[in-house]
Amino acid sequence: MTLPLTTVWPVRHDVFGVKVSATRYDEVVECVLNAAERGEGGLIDFMPAHLLTAVVADRELRKRMDDFSIVAPDGQPVRWALNRLYNAGLTDRVYGPETTKRVCAGAAERGIPIYLYGGTEAVLATLTARLKEWFPNLIIAGAEAPPFRPLTAEEDAAVVERINASGAKLVFIGIGSPKQEVFAHAHRESIHAVQLCVGAAFDFHAGAKKMAPAWMQKRGLEWLFRLTQEPKRLWKRYLVANSTFVFLYTREVVRRKLFGPNSTRQLPSPTL
Repeated sequence: MTLPLTTVWPVRHDVFGVKVSATRYDEVVECVLNAAERGEGGLIDFMPAHLLTAVVADRELRKRMDDFSIVAPDGQPVRWALNRLYNAGLTDRVYGPETTKRVCAGAAERGIPIYLYGGTEAVLATLTARLKEWFPNLIIAGAEAPPFRPLTAEEDAAVVERINASGAKLVFIGIGSPKQEVFAHAHRESIHAVQLCVGAAFDFHAGAKKMAPAWMQKRGLEWLFRLTQEPKRLWKRYLVANSTFVFLYTREVVRRKLFGPNSTRQLPSPTL
């Protein structure tokens, strides 16, 4: 296979101040695998609606996300916004757990080693077994479950050393948002691999958490399914995030109707 000289990442559009990639599964997978084969770095994220609203409200996190190579529309509402605001023509979202399987399939075919960083020891044990069952040729160069606390400087340096020494060219990070995005960005120079922030993909593929039915995913109702599974933990997230997303979307549609899609004029709004 002849690869281009350097990876050309998908185009990104401003969605409420956050640059989101107008992209599809096949483009994401090909870009990630090509960058890994060349030994290039890269930061890949999967953006659901609740994370988008969190990034909008956090200037420092938004600046970090600007440095990402791909910020894929993980949530259906994010895809709908890209289509409505930019005529992106996207027929499906780019879901982190599904992309994880597709990238692993491609890595197995091309002999690209991967590293798993996140979850618990039990989740990782099940996940690695299932990945090897699904993709027998997949090279899992390493897997570790970090502590549920900030790493010390020494621990952080040791993690970087282990990942780089493993020879992995793809690092899947599943430590929750926005912690995983902050981790990937902080190590964009020190970890010599493409880093993919895949959220709950570890738990889903290990069977530790249930995935929403396909019909709910398609209709943008995954949040409702997850809320029924973990109401005490997630009720506030979705109450605030969903309301904020609807507000931001409505404000942007109205702004464009009043001033035109190319205008930089903004409507007054409360501080998020």
